[in-house]
Amino acid sequence: QVQLVESGGGLVQEGESLRLSCSASGGTFSSYVVAWFRQAPGKEREYVAAVSWSGGRPYYADSVKGRFTVARDNAKTTVSLQMNSLKREDTAVYSCAAGRPILSAYSDPGMYYYWGQGTQVTVSS
Repeated sequence: QVQLVESGGGLVQEGESLRLSCSASGGTFSSYVVAWFRQAPGKEREYVAAVSWSGGRPYYADSVKGRFTVARDNAKTTVSLQMNSLKREDTAVYSCAAGRPILSAYSDPGMYYYWGQGTQVTVSS
């Protein structure tokens, strides 16, 4: 069992930055792919970014590419999501998830076993 806890959400204005953290405990964290998803009110859950177990190449949704950066530190069992140039449409509850999907399924939330409780990010104009 892996427990995930997100932190770092908050209220910011458009163009500002936020850094989210996903802290893990239990299980073998370093063996899992870790992804960030978000869900805005009335919308489906949306894939944001993922990083492989080794912390190598990160992967991003087109909507955040060039603005968000995902990184993991297996020694500290954390995965961060640096969000720059935030837009109003980035407003959502952000959750991290751990699983073992194949590369082509990184964006499929059904492929992840463990989820955090989520942290709210609100971007105002």
